[in-house]
Amino acid sequence: MIWALHGAVGMAADWREFAAAMPSHFGGVRRLDLWRFLDCCPMSLDECGRALAEEIKRVDPEPTLIAYSMGGRLALHAMLNQPGLWKSAVIISAHPGLKNESERVERREKDAEWSALALKGDWADFLGKWNAQGVLGGELEMPDRIKLKERRVSVARSFVDWSLGTQADLTADLTKITCPTLWLTGERDAKFTQLAKLAVPQLQHGKHKVIPECGHRVPWEQPDAFQGACVEFLGNALET
Repeated sequence: MIWALHGAVGMAADWREFAAAMPSHFGGVRRLDLWRFLDCCPMSLDECGRALAEEIKRVDPEPTLIAYSMGGRLALHAMLNQPGLWKSAVIISAHPGLKNESERVERREKDAEWSALALKGDWADFLGKWNAQGVLGGELEMPDRIKLKERRVSVARSFVDWSLGTQADLTADLTKITCPTLWLTGERDAKFTQLAKLAVPQLQHGKHKVIPECGHRVPWEQPDAFQGACVEFLGNALET
């Protein structure tokens, strides 16, 4: 089965069209709501990675992960928690970790601002500022984000608990991941494409693919190319 993890300010519903279009022989797509891990109490990246791995292991002996951005970072933590569990993985536009503490401090400060705006600010203003970020390109607004206001407490908590500023640099640890892993980035997303070029060689069975005419939000900016890349890669993984 495929387990799909959404990104920051994302929703399980983001994967609806992808899930409906994937061939049935991949075992179906389970779209995870990551916010429920934060609905009750704080949970670190490591703790969430452990919880994800344990939850999936209980019901799926050969799971595949497809995970975008923040979800990609959580997926990496789950993969490192139980490296032998996973059949394969597709990581999209994810950051393996900042290199030094000064960068992490700066990121935690910025994410604290996002957290406050998500929790107490005008929700439409928060969404507008989020989509205006240069890394997102401002070209595509994801649907149904007004509905996400109901989960604003957990969204706000994610900027603290799952901040990139709280994450160790995972690059060296990626050697522990044994499953075939496809790392996707967008052609116009120069920053994350460069990060992938540094991270993927550390994987035992890693492949980096750049999707043309695309920015950070690969699955939704170029859905046909994204699905095609996933079908080809996961089909090959099934044969191994």
